[in-house]
Amino acid sequence: MLAAAKRPNRKGSAPNSNQRRDYPGADGIRHEANYWRKTMEWYLLAWKRFGEFTGRSRRKEYWSFQLIFLLIYVPLYVVGLALRENQGGIGMLVMGLCVVWSLACFVPSLSCAVRRLHDIGKSGWWLLISLVPLVGGIILIVFLATDSEPGPNKYGPSPKLLEQPAAIG
Repeated sequence: MLAAAKRPNRKGSAPNSNQRRDYPGADGIRHEANYWRKTMEWYLLAWKRFGEFTGRSRRKEYWSFQLIFLLIYVPLYVVGLALRENQGGIGMLVMGLCVVWSLACFVPSLSCAVRRLHDIGKSGWWLLISLVPLVGGIILIVFLATDSEPGPNKYGPSPKLLEQPAAIG
């Protein structure tokens, strides 16, 4: 059992204690706890920049915000639906929490999306393309998933050149 604990990692060498433990780790192993910590830092950065429609945001910030939002919203919604069938009032209370959560996240989500569009050199008004049936939402997702423009653009310096989210703010 002790021998199993000392197995080398996937690349064939034991991890060095002074290597960075980012995701994926410098040793080639996924460190899920660190991954979720970083994801939460990016999520919280979107909240710190609440209502800030200027500047640029990385893909990590935008998609981390969307991921955490959905990880909270979807279970609330499912529990609300399940309780509404049996418990009535409690289910409606949980569904009300879904509405409150959605409203609370609306402005940070909108501002983060505008900054994300700025990062690829597009105006925030491109969010309105999602109103075009079928293709509008697809085009917007492609824009939001596109890599940053390298270097500064008319909306500011590249966020990839700035420090990590914990150091911002």
